[in-house]
Amino acid sequence: MADGSDAHRPDQTSERFDKLRLIRSANIGPISYFQLLARFGSAGAALSAIPDLAGRGGGKAPRIADAREIESEIRAVEKLGARHLFVGEGLYPALLSQLDSAPPVLIVRGNLRLLDRPAVAIVGARNASAAACRFARGLAHDLAEEGCIIVSGLARGIDTAAHHGALGQGQGGATAAVIASGIDIAFPPENAELQESIAQFGVLIAEQTPGREPLARHFPSRNRIIAGLAIGTVIVEAAPRSGSLITARLANEAGREVMAVPGSPLDPRAQGCNALIRDGATLVQNAGDVLETIRPMSGHVRQRATGWRGAPVDADASDAERRTITNLLGHTPVPVDELVRQSGLHPAVVATVLLELELGGRLERHAGGRVSLG
Repeated sequence: MADGSDAHRPDQTSERFDKLRLIRSANIGPISYFQLLARFGSAGAALSAIPDLAGRGGGKAPRIADAREIESEIRAVEKLGARHLFVGEGLYPALLSQLDSAPPVLIVRGNLRLLDRPAVAIVGARNASAAACRFARGLAHDLAEEGCIIVSGLARGIDTAAHHGALGQGQGGATAAVIASGIDIAFPPENAELQESIAQFGVLIAEQTPGREPLARHFPSRNRIIAGLAIGTVIVEAAPRSGSLITARLANEAGREVMAVPGSPLDPRAQGCNALIRDGATLVQNAGDVLETIRPMSGHVRQRATGWRGAPVDADASDAERRTITNLLGHTPVPVDELVRQSGLHPAVVATVLLELELGGRLERHAGGRVSLG
């Protein structure tokens, strides 16, 4: 069950409180958050250094989250029976912590011990066919019986069917729902009862703060968590431009297994899955196919997270080096590796310049390790 006790409650003198202030400050994303911690050793020291770093990047110092805002968030989370979970803490999902863009803090409610189980994501079309929903429900049921936890996004269609399949078969609520809103917001509204059931018997996970309505930009971020939690992701039904294909791509980028259920070439809702299979995704017809695919990786879920393992960013950059990187950047996203290659600079120097630009509000980060001018 979720634990809202004082043992998990950041106070204003704690490093956890400073970490929450850091990630809630303007222009701080997961990658910049981890780089700041690696460079300065603590969240408190990072908060003090932000204005100077932003100035070096030619931008204004970002707004630092006020301590009163953080206190208000903590009270709201506690009132909901939830808790904050930081990267590096024992219950933070080990596989998720391996992502460079792992959420520094999650807001969670439910039985976190379920996340010890091998996780399989099942996602697909919102306007799914009845046959596809039936298949997703049955697949989730069978995988739950085999000891897996089913991860999905609580959307209409395939997501809903997968959650019901895992919840309704006496598996102790072996499902995790990752939502794009605050943990107190039910979306879609018709899934309010299902969301509460998952919070009671499974695990409900949010990156957004309480009260935050879901916005379009939150869904790709939600999808990266779904993909990051799971050993493998199964796409049951997806049109060519489906958001589920974003989850499949993110899973592939994270080195996880991508699986898909084939469908009729005459059904547009099957075209995305058929394309994934054509491009190398594992074809899935039953739970046995999934279990065979994930078995080589299943031992990794037993490894506990020990914190972000990125390289420290401790290199200073000269004005000339800053100009070199800035001149290479444009409004079209470019891979960071390409910036390193074209600039001829040490990767740590490039990372330092990008961090300064991001803190100054002049840089945007994109999926796949790409960046552009903000």
